[in-house]
Amino acid sequence: MISAIDTCILLDVLLPDPVHLTASKALLDKAGAEGALLICEMVYAELACQFSTQYELDAFLEATGIRFTPSGRESLRKAADAWKVYLSRRDERLQCSSCGCLTRVNCPECGRVIVSPQHVASDFIIGAHSLTYANRLLTRDTGFYSAYFPGLRLND
Repeated sequence: MISAIDTCILLDVLLPDPVHLTASKALLDKAGAEGALLICEMVYAELACQFSTQYELDAFLEATGIRFTPSGRESLRKAADAWKVYLSRRDERLQCSSCGCLTRVNCPECGRVIVSPQHVASDFIIGAHSLTYANRLLTRDTGFYSAYFPGLRLND
């Protein structure tokens, strides 16, 4: 079993997040016992700011057995296809990261809808990379990934 890891899971452990640390560590431990762990270039880049040097990040990845696997053209094409679907669906609603529900949030002062770009291309690269190179993705953002990558196994 090959498990790709989303940045949020690693940051939960590295920073330690009081809410998500235990669950994220359990996911990592279980996945590590079941097989290989890997990350793509987007996760590598997002993690890099937590380390003073590239050497420290690479040493962390080696010590934890996490392999860096760059995306290829097939994976990037899948990311582009999912990104295109996202752009065609995007409106002023925000998406719950757990269940995928879309909702509007209004400003309590003026009543206008608050709009925020929730997802960027890196999210789609992580999802497509996982679909191409792994059997599952470890993430907290299950609502998003199940909406745009329906064939991707998450956290099981």
